[in-house]
This record gives sequence, C-alpha cells and structure tokens, in this order.
Amino acid sequence: MKRLLLLIGAAVVLLAAVILVRTLGYDSRQVAAQPVTDLTLDAVAAAQRLAGALRFKTISYQDSTQLDAAEFRRFQEYLTRTFPKTHANLGRETVGRFSLLYRWTGSDPTLPPIVLMAHQDVVPVEPGTESKWTYPPFDGRIADGYVWGRGAMDDKGSLVAHLEAIEMLLSQGATPRRTVYLALGHDEEVGGRGGAAAIAALLDWRGVRPAFVLDEGGAIATGLVPGVAAPVALVGIAEKGYLTLELAVRVDGGHSSMPPRQTAVGILSAAIDELEEHPVPGGIRGPTAQMFDHLGPELPFGMRLFFANRWLFGGLLASRFGASPAGNAMLRTTTAPTIIEAGVKENVLPSTARATVNFRLLQGDSIAGIVAYVRRIIDDPRVTVTIPETFRTEPSPVSPADAEEFRLLTRTIRQVAPEAIVVPWLVVGGTDSRYFASLTPNVYRFGATPLGPGDTERAHGRDERMSVEGYGQNVRFYVQLLQNAAVNDGKK
Repeated sequence: MKRLLLLIGAAVVLLAAVILVRTLGYDSRQVAAQPVTDLTLDAVAAAQRLAGALRFKTISYQDSTQLDAAEFRRFQEYLTRTFPKTHANLGRETVGRFSLLYRWTGSDPTLPPIVLMAHQDVVPVEPGTESKWTYPPFDGRIADGYVWGRGAMDDKGSLVAHLEAIEMLLSQGATPRRTVYLALGHDEEVGGRGGAAAIAALLDWRGVRPAFVLDEGGAIATGLVPGVAAPVALVGIAEKGYLTLELAVRVDGGHSSMPPRQTAVGILSAAIDELEEHPVPGGIRGPTAQMFDHLGPELPFGMRLFFANRWLFGGLLASRFGASPAGNAMLRTTTAPTIIEAGVKENVLPSTARATVNFRLLQGDSIAGIVAYVRRIIDDPRVTVTIPETFRTEPSPVSPADAEEFRLLTRTIRQVAPEAIVVPWLVVGGTDSRYFASLTPNVYRFGATPLGPGDTERAHGRDERMSVEGYGQNVRFYVQLLQNAAVNDGKK
C-alpha cells in the first residue's frame, strides 16, 4: 500500500510539473507594433458620409425580381459624387448586375495584388418592426454618438470605409507599389452567386492571384469572449459551411375528432426533437483551437494554465466555452429548425407536414456526412430528408495563421488598436470571400469596428448602428493596412 501511495504521489508530482512547464512555456504569439499616432481623421465628417450611404435601400431579397435596380444605381452615383478622387484615379467596372470592381494600379506589376471586399446590399427590415427602431432604419441618422441605420454594421460600414481610406491616401498624394482591388458585391445577403462569385471568376480568368483577400466577418470584441476582459481582435481564417435540409412526413389525413396515435405533425415534431437532443459531435479543433492558442498566453496565470494544457482540460474548456450559443457555434456543426408548415384548418388532420432545418458546417464535417447523420438520428422511414434547390456550400478552407500576410494584418491591427489581443477566428456565418479561396490561400475576414454585448443581434435585427468613434477606427485601420501592404509594400 505504501509503495502504491508513493507511486500515486510521484505521478501527481510529475503531472503537476508537466502542467507547470507547459504553462510557463506558453509563449505569446502577438506581433510587436508601434502604435500609429500621426494618422488623423475627421471622424464626424466620415460618419456623415457613411450616414448618407445608409439612406439607400439596397435590399437583397430571396426573390431577385423584388430587387430595386434604381436604388442600387442611385447608391453607386452617391459613391461617385462622395469620393471624387477615388473615382478619378481608380478603374471601375460593373460585374454581374450591380457588383463593382475597382482597381488602383500599382507601380510594380511583379507584386501580387491585394483584394479588399465588402457588399452593397442589406437585409430587409422585418415588416411591422419599423416603429420599434430607435431611429428609422433608412434615415441614416447620427445621434447619441452612433450612425444608425440598416447596413451600418453589415456591410456599408466596411464598404464606405474602403473608399474613405483610399480617398484620404489620394489626398495625401499616395501611390501604391502593389495593385489594390476593391470587390463590392451586390447580393451577398442571398449567397453572392451573381456578384462576388462573378468577380472571383473574372479575376481568375485574368490570372489574378492575390497576396491576400480581406472581407468582413471579424471585429474587435469586448466582453464577448468568456473570461477575457481585454478587447480581442477576431480575424476570421475560415468560415462554416451552409446547408438546408427539408424534412417531410406524408400520411393519411382525416377529421381531427378521430386522430391516429401519431399524426404528421407529431411525427415531424419527434424528428426535430431528436435532432435537437442529439447535436452533431464537436470539440475544440481547427480554427477554434488556433484561437485558443493565440488567446491563452495573454490570459492571467490561472486561465493560462488551462489553455496551455488543453490535452488535460479540453473537456472543461469546451463545456464552459460552449455554454453560450456563440461559443457552441464555434465547437460544432449547428442544427437550427427554422420553418414548419402543416395544416389548412383547425379541425382537419394534415396529410403532409414539412420542416426546414438549417445547418452551419464545422471544418471537418461535410454536406454528405451531415445528411447521413440526420437520417441516422431521426431513424424513421416516415420522415424523408431531402436537400432543396437552395444555396449550400461546404466549409471553407482554413487560411494560415502563421503566414506573413496574417502577421501583416496583426501588426496593422495593433498599430491602430494597441490594446487588442489578435487571434484567429472561425466565422460562424458566411461571407462573399468563400468564392476567392481558389485564387489565394490567404483569405481573411476582419474589420476594426468595436463589438460589444448585444451588438451581434443588431446586424440583421433592430437598431443596427455603428459608433462614430468605432467607424473612425475602422477607416484608420484600412488606411494603415493600405500603407503597410500596398503603398509601402509591407516594409514600413
């Protein structure tokens, strides 16, 4: 017994030593950067120009016939008037119906270009909710330190900031060594197949191979990462896939006074319940594991110990991190029933019941694998599972977080927001950048706008807004990025 206790004690000491050594050797991956202090900007004037852009109802609809072509043309005319130097010095062409491709030609054609992306379109305002907005959604109002309106966050806040940054650099006489493209899609909110996909195909046909692509999808988050008080700059290195499945049940209908033991609605409800009770297995892997590795060294010792020893505490970390919907979405392929249809009258048993279930696929999962998983979990021959003719895509490739291009982004972020911890991140939604993965391995998703608790619901919800100060920071980020990556070719 004594020998056994000694062995257990030795094992505990050895385990403690391994944990301690790994924690002490958990080195920072942050890039050193000198804060920029000479980059001045009239943030209020810039915010007024953004507010003007929000007054155009450039709305995307699933039914493309509802698109207001005249509104898109007016918006593009506004951009031309508002940024005259940009439109005098950059080439601009229309791709698809209304997408725009700008080219700021560099002096050195041997340098691969960079592509900055954004989109012109916005989602509709839910009918009946207009009066619940603090300020009307298309008024482009500046009040209480914010620019209010649909598109402020998603994604005119990026689009107009791109043009603002180039206009500012042109006013200073800057000329790029490296060519810069702006790819501004018009249908991102409905999949981007007519806009960004067409731009990517055009650039591919022309043989353009960018050094990197930067789209929306990340931000500087405060209070959103559990246990982390410091601002965290989330740079998307990948995004989840997208899949919608239709579940259908067909049985004999009849009178509601004589229902069978299980109705079409009951069978369908049971199938949905099975899916929610058995989520797709997940864990800390891929981009989320890289996020933990970049974030962990910056944490207090106690938390750093857990992050440095994920081999031992991974389950505990996943449990805590996955407790919120946002955290859970980064750990697994998510399952979201969104539409249920059945019945025509209160006293008639429906013969058909349908449900739409949306999945966002984690790296490592696939469309075929999720379809097989759903059928296995439901395990009911009365429920058919089909893929409707709607948008779907596999998870994106993972862009490298150790590439020089990622380091350039990191350095730029820390020049503009020195207090931020820069980490790789998995974008749980989707962006137009998915179409550019075949052009370069370096596809990233980030904007330097601040994001706090409650802000994530605003982008497609009520009271979308962008702080005047935060918008100014976003413009300064793009100015500095263009200086670092194109004007000075990363050598500053």
